[in-house]
Amino acid sequence: MTTDIRLQVMWNRLLSVVEEQARALVRTAFSTSAREAGDISAGVFDLEGRMLAQAVTGTPGHVNSMARSVIHFIREFPVDTMRPGDAYVTNDPWKGTGHLYDIVVTSPAFHDGKLVALFSCTTHVVDIGGIGFSPDGRQVFHEGLFLPLLQMMREGTIDENVMRIVRANVREPVQVEGDIHALIGCNGIGERRLSDMMTENGIDNLDELGHHIIGRSRAGMAAAIGKLPSGTWKGHMRIDGYDNPIDLNCAVTLAGDHITVDYAGTSGTSALGINSPMCYTEAYTAFGIKCVVAPTIPNNAGTLDSILVTAPDNTIVNAPWPAAVNARSTIGHMLPDVCYDALHKVLHLRMIGSAETQRVHVRHRARAHGEHVAQDASHAGGGPLVGLHCRGMVVGLDLERDRPASGETEHPGVLPRALNDRWPRRRESLQHRLRVFV
Repeated sequence: MTTDIRLQVMWNRLLSVVEEQARALVRTAFSTSAREAGDISAGVFDLEGRMLAQAVTGTPGHVNSMARSVIHFIREFPVDTMRPGDAYVTNDPWKGTGHLYDIVVTSPAFHDGKLVALFSCTTHVVDIGGIGFSPDGRQVFHEGLFLPLLQMMREGTIDENVMRIVRANVREPVQVEGDIHALIGCNGIGERRLSDMMTENGIDNLDELGHHIIGRSRAGMAAAIGKLPSGTWKGHMRIDGYDNPIDLNCAVTLAGDHITVDYAGTSGTSALGINSPMCYTEAYTAFGIKCVVAPTIPNNAGTLDSILVTAPDNTIVNAPWPAAVNARSTIGHMLPDVCYDALHKVLHLRMIGSAETQRVHVRHRARAHGEHVAQDASHAGGGPLVGLHCRGMVVGLDLERDRPASGETEHPGVLPRALNDRWPRRRESLQHRLRVFV
């Protein structure tokens, strides 16, 4: 028991290490997407490329795809060749986080001269050249500068040749170069804080702690899945395409200690840049499933390995190179909804109709005032949200925390009238305040 408590304390400390890593990135980044929107991810990995902890600061698409990207770095640059001060970079949409605008930097972390872990981070840069942030490209070549897996820094010295290529191919070279330095720097912060933690706890490797984190998380996911009925349920969504409607189909199978999501029957790739690489499809599928099945278990390799995602080649959710993927979020953000369409048939859940709950949704036409319930996936485990249609704008009021929260309510469930009646003054006050903005 004492050992388990000690490991749990170190696990919590590791979570604080990666959160400081992420906050360092936000504070030092040049682009507003990182500084203002937190469009980043940060995490620590074992020497096999398995994510042990992720920062809360960040987005699901970045975090969960970054979780799979580190293994690509290890295959290209074996860990026994890494030295202190090294850093590696890519924005490969199929080995990174889904499109060229996201730059991933991975760095080795040393403690007392011994390689003990890897830190990785991602940010969405303000520009990457090409046609700009648009879905109008027909191939990834149109969309900007493509950085394969590269060594960006050798023993503390940045490769100026790589940086010159970056500066020559983007419209905002100062901001993009500044973001790359911020990515490298935040991994350095993580390395130093990890070394401090290991010194304080008297450990010289993360083997036991990593085994504990992944094993406990995997067991927690297995227990959560085991409470659900076994079987396969299907979900579907049809959304507008450019030339033809796009059908997103999934079959969600609950079996034993894992969940399988298969996107067979989904529409083929688009000629324009709304295709999703498989890594991004896996990221948002896992996010949506986990928010429903086990929202309180920390996200790491143990939880992600419990969710298996498959899709046929050449579909819009498994687009091959060199498909255009700039606006892959157009498809990726729909995938939790598709899974929920399957899961609600067996779990009878009330949930928000879109995974992108960070944004306020402005409708084209005003609607009559009404109330809806939404479980905000971005703060899973929190209280219910009452959605208010206020002159075309939809917002939410967190009934437990008594604070505004934004969210889209495309397919909301109905909040029981008794609960609505408990909060009439708050709803009226919120509606009144919003009228000054819309």
